[in-house]
Amino acid sequence: MVYEILLDGQLVWHIPLLTVVISAAVVYTFLIKRWTTIKMNEKQPLLFLLGLGILYITTGSPFAAMSHLAFSLHMFHMSILYFIIPPLLLLGIPEPLFQQIGRHPIIKTGSKLFLPPMIALSGFAVLFLMYHTPLVLEGLSQSPFLRDGYTFVLFLLSFSMWWPLTAPDPKQRLDRKRKKRFAFWSGVFIMPACLLFIFNAFLSGMNNPFLSETTAHLCLPPGTSHTLLPPFFNSTSDQLTAGMLMLAIHKIGLLLASRFDNKGGGHRFPRFLVINKGSDS
Repeated sequence: MVYEILLDGQLVWHIPLLTVVISAAVVYTFLIKRWTTIKMNEKQPLLFLLGLGILYITTGSPFAAMSHLAFSLHMFHMSILYFIIPPLLLLGIPEPLFQQIGRHPIIKTGSKLFLPPMIALSGFAVLFLMYHTPLVLEGLSQSPFLRDGYTFVLFLLSFSMWWPLTAPDPKQRLDRKRKKRFAFWSGVFIMPACLLFIFNAFLSGMNNPFLSETTAHLCLPPGTSHTLLPPFFNSTSDQLTAGMLMLAIHKIGLLLASRFDNKGGGHRFPRFLVINKGSDS
């Protein structure tokens, strides 16, 4: 059964994406050697390459399709995608490299698309919560293009959300006090999506929507059984685990950003944190 899952239909390794990831690693290595004196076995290159590796495993391996078989697997997948990969990639870009590529006209234009941190955080939290409501989930299940586009927008927003904590340029990060406050609000804004699963586990005990006929066919090849996983993965315990997993992985992302942060941090974003202005003095 395991070999059938790994080899059948859509549950395969995504070779084009692997090519993109390897190309990104090669370009990153070339730029590191050209514009910095950092060795590839130092902290930042290892973080960036680790982020690329996790990105491929998360989105290009059979796990990407299997994650739609259960609440806990799905939330583990999305939490890694939005709470672990962005800070790893951002922390893995050395400041000299960031300053060099930031001079390119295309990069300058693209940087204008980044939303202010609090707006990005609010938008991400709303879209993330909406994604897991039955109405939106049902609509996205009808079109792989819409579903992929929705998740891609969330992925882009997650970079804006993590920017004030893990920006390659330490001067564009919040100072320690505002960073703690932003991390607190990040947890508050993400909490409703976690509670959605936890409340459903205790109150409604609803069935797993990812196993419904309308969604499973987007992820599983025809004729594949929906009972591939143990009974735990279609129970209220699974939903409770999903909510707890998201809370835990979000916290791990914040700890990761704090642990690997290079001191520096100016005061570039106070206008986006006006909700806390009164307590700054």
